[in-house]
Amino acid sequence: MFGRLMPKEGRFFDLFTAHADLSRQGSRELAALMADLGQAEERVKNIETLEKKADKVTHDTVDLLHKTFITPLDRDQIHNLITTMDDILDLMEDAAQCINLYDIRAVTPDARALADIGVQCCDRLHMVVSLLHNLNDTASIMKICEEIDRLESDADRVMRRGMGRLFRDEADTRQLIKMKAIYELLEEITDKCEDVANLIEGIVLENA
Repeated sequence: MFGRLMPKEGRFFDLFTAHADLSRQGSRELAALMADLGQAEERVKNIETLEKKADKVTHDTVDLLHKTFITPLDRDQIHNLITTMDDILDLMEDAAQCINLYDIRAVTPDARALADIGVQCCDRLHMVVSLLHNLNDTASIMKICEEIDRLESDADRVMRRGMGRLFRDEADTRQLIKMKAIYELLEEITDKCEDVANLIEGIVLENA
């Protein structure tokens, strides 16, 4: 009873939303990179900048966690949520840097489709994280989490289709290896979005 009467630090929700917004921006930069490799250098730098900002938000969240006596969510939930969210932009940075490092001159429609699904996932992730401050709206939160799960399944299908085409049609072994790595990173972005959605579902079920 005493704990319920103590003031709780609410800035965690602002930090979650700020981080989700950076991921949303990063997903758009990555999709733009995949659509036009001529802008690769600029897009990669933009993603690297967003990733550094996200690292700062993650650091601030963990620092606030250490300084806060009463938290609005379980401490492990806060830590797991922000660190898993941070993995998303790390993967975006990895994918963008690989485009440069591998000197990729052209990407496939399947790779662009995966990047576009990543944008959709991150849009919904921002929406659902923005609702976390109000755990009474469980229906909206769960609906968006289900949409993220569906998008991750879509990404799995695109990935399988893309891999099949690569191994069937790509004669250049080096290009095949490069694009396989890009596919895997792009699909892993959607996996991480689903991981965040699953964490949020758990938070809702435990705290609503």
